[in-house]
Amino acid sequence: MRHNKNLNLTYTSFKLKVGYTLIEIMIVIAIIAMLAGLVLPKVMGRADDAAKVAVKQDIATISSALKLYRLDNGRYPTTEQGLKALVEKPSAVPTAKNWKDGGYLEKIPKDPWGNEYQYITPGIHSDADIFTYGKDKEIGGEGINADIGNWE
Repeated sequence: MRHNKNLNLTYTSFKLKVGYTLIEIMIVIAIIAMLAGLVLPKVMGRADDAAKVAVKQDIATISSALKLYRLDNGRYPTTEQGLKALVEKPSAVPTAKNWKDGGYLEKIPKDPWGNEYQYITPGIHSDADIFTYGKDKEIGGEGINADIGNWE
C-alpha cells in the first residue's frame, strides 16, 4: 500500500473555529442598533397617529348620536345630563320625551388614553362641543397632548 505524505494530515489541522470574536459580535450589535434607530421612530409615531384617528372616529360617532337625540327630542342633552343621556334616558329636567328605547349608543367610548370624552352644550365652537384633553389630560398642549374636538 502506498502512503501519500500529503494525505497524512493531523487532527489539529482540522480544528474548526467555534464561536464568534468580540469584534464580530460588536459589529452585529452596531448594525442592529442602526436599524433600530431608523425604524423605531417611524413605528412609534404611528401609535400617536392611530390614537388621533381613533379620537376623531369616536367623536364622529358621538356627534351622530347627539344629532339623532336632538332630532327625537328637539334639543341636545344638557351639559349636566352629559353623554350618559345617549345610553340611559335622562331623569333630570328637561326630560327626553321621545327618547329612543335602547338609547343612541351602546356605551360611551373612552379616549385612547382611558379618559371620558368631555361634552359641553351650548359649546364654544358649535352647538355641542365634544372633545378630549389629549394624552396629558390638560387643557391645551401640542402634538399628542393637544385637545382634539369636533370643531377640527
